Amino acid sequence: MFSLDEIYQAHSLVQSVLPPTPQYVWPLLSQRLGIEVIVKHENHLPTGAFKVRGGLVYLDRLIRRKPAVRGVISATRGNHGQSIAYAARRVGLPATIVVPVGNSPDKNAAMRALGAELIEVGNDFDEARAELGRLAEQRGYEPIPSFHRDLVIGVATYALELFTAQPDLDTVYVPIGLGSGICGLIRTRDLLGLKTTIVGVVSERAAAYARSFEAGRAVTTPTAWTFADGIATRQPDGDALEVILAGAARVVEVSEREIAAAIRIFYDDIHNLAEGAGAAALAGMIQDLPQHPERRCGVILCGGNLDRHRAVEILAGGVPEVRPGESVDGESGRQMLEMR
Repeated sequence: MFSLDEIYQAHSLVQSVLPPTPQYVWPLLSQRLGIEVIVKHENHLPTGAFKVRGGLVYLDRLIRRKPAVRGVISATRGNHGQSIAYAARRVGLPATIVVPVGNSPDKNAAMRALGAELIEVGNDFDEARAELGRLAEQRGYEPIPSFHRDLVIGVATYALELFTAQPDLDTVYVPIGLGSGICGLIRTRDLLGLKTTIVGVVSERAAAYARSFEAGRAVTTPTAWTFADGIATRQPDGDALEVILAGAARVVEVSEREIAAAIRIFYDDIHNLAEGAGAAALAGMIQDLPQHPERRCGVILCGGNLDRHRAVEILAGGVPEVRPGESVDGESGRQMLEMR
């Protein structure tokens, strides 16, 4: 996919804009699980998630290739959209972001705050993504995919930070949305010559990558009704799947209840609020450890963009329910947004 020199170059660019994120061993979390757990805090970035790294690298390379580009457009559930909006504003380009109807109101607000124009279309991410080409042609904007080599190079900079600080990790658990995070980890591990096992984690209600890993080919699921919107994917990316099949040890499925429990554990033990996708890696590790006991594990807390009403429900012991035909975040989310 790319060379180690390219990751170092990307890291120089990212570091010129953003500080490295920490990787901490939290005593309470390690005590709870009986092993040393290193948390990579991508939730500490100014967009609240790891994807901003990819946006910075992609936009930097785009304007070098196409200096006459008029604007950019991409599809998202939120974190990728914030990444593109953040990076586009930095280079002076307008950004349009396509989101599904009923998308997270907090994430929508964050993208607008970064200067993005939002278009709501489709019932989920994959339906929103299907409209990208038509809207790009209509506006004359450059379409930015959700998975691309340049995005992965940017995201791989967090893997470089983690493996430089902790080169002797036994296993790293990482959530899979469309695949940039896990692909960046796999490629960086291989380039550094490390032996760390990499395990992907998905929701059992959005299990396309788990099904695909089992089958050895792309398998699409009919729905992805999980409150962990960052991993709510029905259609695997072929290029990402190829890397995952070659470099991941396994893909673990976790329940909505396990994800909610992991959010509470993070809050109790490290005093950080994780979004559903951000807690999925911890949920996967907790489920996986009895079968695969390890000494030192890393978990990627990839984002902390959890809507307030979801946080209240989860921290009170609940599990958000998302059903077909409903807004992912419900009317209560819009009401809370209006009350601010």
